[in-house]
Amino acid sequence: MKKLIIVESPTKAKTISKFLGKGYKVTSSMGHIRDLPKSKIGVDVEKDFTPTYEIPTKAKKTVAELKKLAKDCETIYFASDEDREGEAIAWHLNYILKPKPEQAKRIVFHEITKEAILKALETPRDIDQNLVDAQQARRVLDRLVGYELSPFLWKKVARGLSAGRVQSVAVRLVVEKEAEIEAFKPDEYWTVDGIFAKNEDSFPALLQKMDGKSIGKFGIKEEKAAQKILAEAQDNKYSVKAIKTKETEKKPLAPFTTSTLQQESSHKLGYSSKKTMMLAQQLYEGINIGEAGSVGLITYMRTDSVNLANKFLNDAKDYITNELGKEYYPGTSTAYKKKQKNAQEAHEAIRPTEAIHSPESIKESLNSAQFKVYNLIWSRAVASQMSHAKVNQTGIELESADKKYLFKANGSVIAFDGYLKVYQNATKEEILPELKAEDDVETTEIKANQHFTQPPARFSEASLIKKMEELGIGRPSTYAPTLSTIQDRNYVTKEEKRFQPTEVGTLVSKLLVEHFPQITNYEFTANMEDKFDDVAAGKTAWIPVISEFYHPFHKNLEKKDKELSKKELTEEATDEKCDKCGSAMVIKMGRFGKFMACSNYPDCKSTKPIGKEAEEMAKPENKIDKKCPECKSPLVIKFGRFGKFMGCSNYPDCKYILNIEKKTGTSCPECEKGEIIVKKSRAGRTFYACNKYPDCKFALWQAPTGEKCPDCKSLLVYKNKQEIACSSKECKFTKENDQDN
Repeated sequence: MKKLIIVESPTKAKTISKFLGKGYKVTSSMGHIRDLPKSKIGVDVEKDFTPTYEIPTKAKKTVAELKKLAKDCETIYFASDEDREGEAIAWHLNYILKPKPEQAKRIVFHEITKEAILKALETPRDIDQNLVDAQQARRVLDRLVGYELSPFLWKKVARGLSAGRVQSVAVRLVVEKEAEIEAFKPDEYWTVDGIFAKNEDSFPALLQKMDGKSIGKFGIKEEKAAQKILAEAQDNKYSVKAIKTKETEKKPLAPFTTSTLQQESSHKLGYSSKKTMMLAQQLYEGINIGEAGSVGLITYMRTDSVNLANKFLNDAKDYITNELGKEYYPGTSTAYKKKQKNAQEAHEAIRPTEAIHSPESIKESLNSAQFKVYNLIWSRAVASQMSHAKVNQTGIELESADKKYLFKANGSVIAFDGYLKVYQNATKEEILPELKAEDDVETTEIKANQHFTQPPARFSEASLIKKMEELGIGRPSTYAPTLSTIQDRNYVTKEEKRFQPTEVGTLVSKLLVEHFPQITNYEFTANMEDKFDDVAAGKTAWIPVISEFYHPFHKNLEKKDKELSKKELTEEATDEKCDKCGSAMVIKMGRFGKFMACSNYPDCKSTKPIGKEAEEMAKPENKIDKKCPECKSPLVIKFGRFGKFMGCSNYPDCKYILNIEKKTGTSCPECEKGEIIVKKSRAGRTFYACNKYPDCKFALWQAPTGEKCPDCKSLLVYKNKQEIACSSKECKFTKENDQDN
């Protein structure tokens, strides 16, 4: 009889299979095989919040296959991920397969390597009910909030909206940041900047002191004062008053946790948290790297720990000393302390499974995106064990001949690159010419520059994740899905890679903050995460945690349902009259923002766009002179969630619409008759497809350049701002993108 090992994904199963002999069968559950029902709440609040689980339709075939395999096995190893989600999957599998207690074994591992798998098989344990309960508590609480509060929003604001314990707090952060920006009033200030030279080597310097007193960044408030200083400063000659040099050390950063990986991937690669985690999952589950076959290249990627295993510390030491030089190793391994209070989801930071697998050595086995994320992880982990970089910083003070003005120039030179040899961060050299005290310098230019204080920046994915982590909101597994959800729900949009709240997001957030303060309270949400941690640690039971929250929440919801009306929350009076019936027009809120509608609804269903949509419709290029083919009313340009389209002006009596093609100028390579146009998926994601659909189903996720691959003749696409690649998955042709697109 074989021993059965069940993991979540087929890729993971394939990687593990090659480490084991014929006595083992490794298979996949394809993720969760039991969950709360989609069509109903599935939680009995009258019976200690008992959840009702069911097998989703898509999992029934998998469950049947697992039962068949389990019937003939002497031992079943539940080998799902080692976090709470993975523990819950193991628990559900055990419930469905019902093995005898002595047959069921729970094994966990932090990396998919032969050594880790064999060690896990030698040290099985029981399913940890505390971890299961912690995951169950989160799932039940989020289900109660979502299934009770979302219908309230449909009734009071618009259909299709949702609320969630973590997502609503994330939206609040974005909304409040936007309010800060709108309330910001810029202050004017001036600086006096000089360009000086010695032996034809020029360097910049900033006015720091006047009459021996420090000016400070905002010390010059007005142009008049700046011009007076400028006139006097320009007439002076300057010499070196003092040179101050000091050596500073830059320490390497800790290896990645989930949040820091997502932040750095956003900063350096421009990848969303969702994309980063998808690529990290692929690297974790296994990549075929040639003779070695499928190998897990990184450790588990959902973690808030910064610990590193002793094996890796030793491997990193060997790699650094042998490949880079003994001077790049500090002599002992470096340990890092966790910043997060309850960092216990996993036991290690994200690191390469083998330090010897340098990015360049396996580059041919990875696609471009996988390589970039692996390079980031490998470099950060190895660099964390390297010597400090040493930087010589020089400050040169230049004094005017009349002793009134003092400019300062700063320079830095990397004396020893240390960890920077492997992992680059914001460190660059500013080289000053060789000078000594009392040397005269030439004044090339001195000018006064006007500045204004800047409003706070909108959140990027990286900065929003960082803020959520600082506040203790969410956990490693929740950051990426939370950011995806708030965009999918149209609560926020991305403008130049920064989050901006929509009108709907602002209204919903305001409503929740005012009437359901617990749901969007930062401290409450963080405390709830702490309580889940306590459940996971066995310090408290999960049912009282849910009960303490739910009963006051439900009581308040019933109260607000009676008190609040949709009209008061979402309607605004206007002076306009309806073109069709003469009744007053009011501003209403729909799922995708504000619009103007007749107050005589439902007898009159006349609507008009407002704001940006109205401005767009007023543009000459959006004026059309065509009749509706169905009712002969004029056609007009309209704007929906997925962009511009043509619709009948007699809507809703006539619902005729015609999509407007956004052309790319590229012929379809498949049918050779159509043209590639820009389209939107149901989820709102942009893609590029033939306009002869459904006759031709050719489609791409990246924008075509119009050129063909020199190797295989497939279309070339813009992979990112820096790179053009072949659209064929089998072809690895890439080239630099030297044009703006």
